[in-house]
Amino acid sequence: MNGNHPEIREAVAALCAGFPGEYWRKLDRERAYPTEFVKALTDAGYLAVLIPEKYGGSGLGISEAAAILEEIHKSGCNGGACHAQMYIMGTVLRHGSEAQKRKYLPKIASGELRLQAFGVTEPTSGTDTSRIRTTAKRDGNKYVINGQKVWTSRAEHSDLMLVLARTNPRESGNKPHEGISVFLLDMREALGHGLSIKPLRAMINHATTEVFFDDLKVPAENLVGEEGQGFRYLLDGLNAERILIAAEALGDARWFINKATAYAGERRVFNRPIGQNQGIQFPIARAHAETEAASLMTEKAITLFDAGEPCGAEANMAKLLAADASWHAADMCLQTHGGFGFAEEYDVERKFRETRLFQVAPISTNLILSYIAEHVLGLPRSF
Repeated sequence: MNGNHPEIREAVAALCAGFPGEYWRKLDRERAYPTEFVKALTDAGYLAVLIPEKYGGSGLGISEAAAILEEIHKSGCNGGACHAQMYIMGTVLRHGSEAQKRKYLPKIASGELRLQAFGVTEPTSGTDTSRIRTTAKRDGNKYVINGQKVWTSRAEHSDLMLVLARTNPRESGNKPHEGISVFLLDMREALGHGLSIKPLRAMINHATTEVFFDDLKVPAENLVGEEGQGFRYLLDGLNAERILIAAEALGDARWFINKATAYAGERRVFNRPIGQNQGIQFPIARAHAETEAASLMTEKAITLFDAGEPCGAEANMAKLLAADASWHAADMCLQTHGGFGFAEEYDVERKFRETRLFQVAPISTNLILSYIAEHVLGLPRSF
């Protein structure tokens, strides 16, 4: 995977060179959004890579999107400020009406509109999406939404948000996930009229927030697809999400490996480069091997996805293995740098914090293991 789409990778790396470590360190200190970086990616067309050409996008596949995100992270930058636009729009592409596509997709492709926020997780439900409490009740030609979301990243820097809400109680359906619907919310109109956003400071600078809905009125035409089928639409996009996050993790892993290798060759202790010591060599070599293995699984998932074949197991395993590879590489890189790894100027501590997220989000490693156990190995459902 590291060598596919060389032209895209070269161009992305050149763009990222204009946003060095100091740019990200300054943002980190101020908890600020990388507006200039996102604009540069948008202007270059990278965030419209999955949008069909007839709506102003590139009409390319998940392979190209993964190459873009991997290269961003390999360059020391972070795609978390904008990656959601790549995989969120799949819900609109596959299940939105033609009117919705024509209204929003060209403006998203051009950068006039940003679709960066996805309101799913709630304080009381966590990863059990069937128990969300946010409701949307039909009232004539509108839906009235009430509830709360948490860990909704980029809500303050997005024009549109996809919101998951219950249109029927959990108990009313045959299955607990029935009765959930998806709405495309125009936050420019909603803010201050039933929508409020509260920033949530966290370990990493991902512009994450809590979002509150208080009798928010949304036009019925903003319902995506059929009422009550929202969870199925959510599942439809998860394979793309898993693959793209795996690509980011692989980019991080390669950054850590390159950073540690360079430092180990230059840093001299006891009158010799520390990279001459097997205690330094072996962890770097193991991180490289783990990364290459995770890359192969990710490439397999990409190939299946772009061919329209089932790839749930492969996408989940790719995310699991890439997240593990990046975290092991991060720990190795910090250890290789010793005390200097904790210094801001080396960027190791920032990337260390950023890549730790992949063990938890957008899905925890334990849930992936549960999926593999149940759906691949046929073991009894554990919850």
